[in-house]
Amino acid sequence: MNSFGDFFWLLLWAFVFGCYLVVLFQVVVDLFRDQDLSGWWKAIWIIFLIIVPFLSVLIYVIARGRGMAERHLAATGGGREADTYVPPPIMSMSKPPADQIASAQTLLDQGAITQAEFDQLKQKALA
Repeated sequence: MNSFGDFFWLLLWAFVFGCYLVVLFQVVVDLFRDQDLSGWWKAIWIIFLIIVPFLSVLIYVIARGRGMAERHLAATGGGREADTYVPPPIMSMSKPPADQIASAQTLLDQGAITQAEFDQLKQKALA
């Protein structure tokens, strides 16, 4: 029974340490991403992260958490606009119109497109 308890605590502390490393990495990245913070303040934060790591990470996340989220959104593209899916074009316009209509008919027969989409593709091919 003692070995199971030791193994459980080992897993728990390994998980907590892994979470700490992820948060520490995010804090260090945010420190260097922040353009408003001077180099001296960045150095002071790094020194505190080395001397009292858990406490300084906690203070950093509490004190600068909102700005941290804003800087992360700005660095990753700003949100939902980057997540929009733009489908690739179905047909190449270099084909003759008859081939375009035939390939659209094949897609319609397979159920890949609806009748309205087929009509739209047919109009584009004939235009």
